Amino acid sequence: MIQSMTGFGKSITQIPNKKITVELKSLNSKNFDLNARIPSQYREKELDLRNIISNSLGRGKVDLSIYVEYTGEQTSTNVNSGVVKNYMDQLRDIVNASEVELLKMAIKLPDALKTERDEIDEEEFSAIETAVNEALKEINNFRTDEGKALEKDLKLRVSNIHELLEKVIKMDPERVEAVRERLRKGIAEIKEEVDKNRFEQELVYYIEKFDITEEKVRLDNHLDYFKKTLNTKDSNGRKLAFISQEIGREINTIGSKSNYAPMQQLVVQMKDELEKIKEQILNVV
Repeated sequence: MIQSMTGFGKSITQIPNKKITVELKSLNSKNFDLNARIPSQYREKELDLRNIISNSLGRGKVDLSIYVEYTGEQTSTNVNSGVVKNYMDQLRDIVNASEVELLKMAIKLPDALKTERDEIDEEEFSAIETAVNEALKEINNFRTDEGKALEKDLKLRVSNIHELLEKVIKMDPERVEAVRERLRKGIAEIKEEVDKNRFEQELVYYIEKFDITEEKVRLDNHLDYFKKTLNTKDSNGRKLAFISQEIGREINTIGSKSNYAPMQQLVVQMKDELEKIKEQILNVV
């Protein structure tokens, strides 16, 4: 069962005086790449969160966002009363205004408010871990659903290449005879007397040089191996990418050896299907 690298997960948890929202979004990437947007008081735990997410998702460009909403009477921001009073005293010497107006002006000036850094305790971090794991469960379900669609398309493309290979196999005797006939006509056109035994030997050598039997067998094996890998328990995009490279190598060799236009047309169709496979594999974990 393959998984897509595209997904989204969200979880909300409530702790005393705080509502914590965790969001995870992932896109395709060669490796694991985490971009964390989290409150400063949680930065010391970022490495722990990174390991949890990496172990669960494996690969992908992942955005982690943690939002904190204070729901109780406590707040991390307080009025810096000493600074505000000092501002008001200075403003009295400058403007003729009421105490309320002076306060409005003073509260907008630098350092009028001070934000105290909350220390994260283990109970709070445990709640955050739980929220992250719930978001991971959701994003993995999303990835699995996307993976089913990818798997269906990949199996279709592989089957199409298999069908085209069958046409190549049926066409091969016709191709060999066409090559043989082309050589005979070439000799006839130059009107040269040739030794028939020597001609047959050269003809056999030439045809063997363009023989595609091994390529047909290897391509068939690679296609079967690709399908088996799709059906394994673990998702492995890198392995599928490697197999697709081997499939491409055999298709290219068949094309270069075919020396026969109808067969080369089939090869072009194979390449088109393979390119679609490679595009889809880029999004497989």
